[in-house]
Amino acid sequence: MKENDPHILGNAPIGKLLLQYSIPAIIGMTLTSLYNIIDSIFIGHGVGALAISGLAITFPLMNLLIAFCTLVGVGGATISSIRLGQKDEKGAEDILGNVTILCIINAIAYGGITFIFLDDILYFFGASPDTLPYARDFMQVILLGSPISYVMIGLNNIMRATGYPRKAMLSSILTVGCNVIFAPICIFAFEWGIRGAALSTILAQFIGMIWVLHHFSSKKSYIRFKRRSFRLRKKIVNNVFGIGMSPFIMNVCACCIVIFINNRLQNYGGDLSIGAFGILNRLQMLFVMIVMGITQGMQPITGYNYGAGQYNRVKHTLKLGITSGFLITSVGCLCFELFPEFFVGMFTTNQELTKQSTFALQLGVLMFPLVGPQIIITQFFQSIGKAFISIFLSLTRQLLFLLPGLALLPPLYGVKGVWMSMPLSDALALILAVIMLLRHIKQMKRHPLQPSVN
Repeated sequence: MKENDPHILGNAPIGKLLLQYSIPAIIGMTLTSLYNIIDSIFIGHGVGALAISGLAITFPLMNLLIAFCTLVGVGGATISSIRLGQKDEKGAEDILGNVTILCIINAIAYGGITFIFLDDILYFFGASPDTLPYARDFMQVILLGSPISYVMIGLNNIMRATGYPRKAMLSSILTVGCNVIFAPICIFAFEWGIRGAALSTILAQFIGMIWVLHHFSSKKSYIRFKRRSFRLRKKIVNNVFGIGMSPFIMNVCACCIVIFINNRLQNYGGDLSIGAFGILNRLQMLFVMIVMGITQGMQPITGYNYGAGQYNRVKHTLKLGITSGFLITSVGCLCFELFPEFFVGMFTTNQELTKQSTFALQLGVLMFPLVGPQIIITQFFQSIGKAFISIFLSLTRQLLFLLPGLALLPPLYGVKGVWMSMPLSDALALILAVIMLLRHIKQMKRHPLQPSVN
């Protein structure tokens, strides 16, 4: 049986399948995280401690940028793969053209409005007079280059969904590699500061965009650009936005939480506390992205076997996923608890920022081993068509547990309360996820031949 035959999902060994499908996704997701870490490291050493804080102020805007990008990219990728499954090549090409146009429209609309009101937005997000110049300089370049970012990321999703996962992974490798080369040149050689870091990001994504555009312009590609496809169709637009709404909402909520965290840190700890959060966030995301790679590998395996009623294979996949997620975030927890100065030292040599970041890291990751299983369970529900439960579990960690913690603990414990709210919400989120999972497993046992999708 051929390796790319979807029917292997129903009979090949689960462990082998999980490795086969997860490794390319893990590489791609890890490179995305490294992409952000590299910028932070060069900014910390090449510009200064306050620049790290300024960069952290931009996190909500970057989350919103990603939100509008995934709104189009994820929805377009899902529909295009469905069209290919239906042998509708023309339909997939129409989606490709529509996604390209929507990416450009979204980028211009989001980038233009944000650029006009940038200072007011950054102050609202927690900037001070000292950190505002850094945040503004970084975001002005990113916003001007947002059409490049949107087209590159959006079409890369289409590339992955239409049968080229390795080529899509190479897009990530190419952009990260270029960023590693461009960032030190722009920051240190040309002395362009934080603007240089942002410019290196856009230049790297521009090269990635050329790579992706070349793919869809080539006659060798199964799905290609066609002139007739560059006309917006209401049905396609509605379907793209409908499917992309779930990740969009989750990214918007993440944006709101980061805004609240930044303001709490500004009120109780000051600019360097926000910088400490920026370092904590970057380090945690490295391991979270690895877990997300595993969930991408699990998705086709669990989805296929759930639809086929092979629940033992579904549970085996879930068990391996939860175990893997726990081990990955446990390794992250041990690394950060035992060697916090080493990891913080990658970003800064400022003594005060190092002190605050070390404390934040050790306290913030106390329950980090629980994050891996929680992500796996949440994405498991997504992969079997239970989108509502998946969204609910994603939002409860942020809105039901983290937000009240951020409201109640800082007045009692100061900036320490901000860091305490994170492991507390991690623990509560896993408890809720396990309860939801056990309820669903009982339902599967009662109705073994009737998998439901909502």
